[in-house]
Amino acid sequence: MAATDPPAVPPSRAKRVVLVDDSSAYAASWRAIFAERYGGKVVFEAYQDPVEALSHLGGDVDLLLVDLEMPVLDGRSVARLAKERGVSEKRIVIVSGHDADELHRLFPQGACLAVINKTEAQQQSAFLMILDSVIQRH
Repeated sequence: MAATDPPAVPPSRAKRVVLVDDSSAYAASWRAIFAERYGGKVVFEAYQDPVEALSHLGGDVDLLLVDLEMPVLDGRSVARLAKERGVSEKRIVIVSGHDADELHRLFPQGACLAVINKTEAQQQSAFLMILDSVIQRH
């Protein structure tokens, strides 16, 4: 196994990963990453409209990626409403252009699984490790 290959996943249902982000380019980028890295082990859904996304969220979401800065409904509101619809805070990752200190101030430890800066390479690497862990779980 090459260093960049994801860990093997035991046979189980595909993981449901949902992205709520108003950037279609960001969604396309993550769609390609999930397809290349995990193939059929992940069902990836992307919503640019956070209100529409909320109608599709429930306890069957394995990982929810939420952009903090969106028009109409910000990421904090989406995360709160997702929790009300049954998504565990341990399955929510907030993504943003803000620096890590600001993100940790807005989302203290335990409020979500992780906060990730969209542009910092080290944080993207850490996020891939989180994804590998989520996809590995039975």
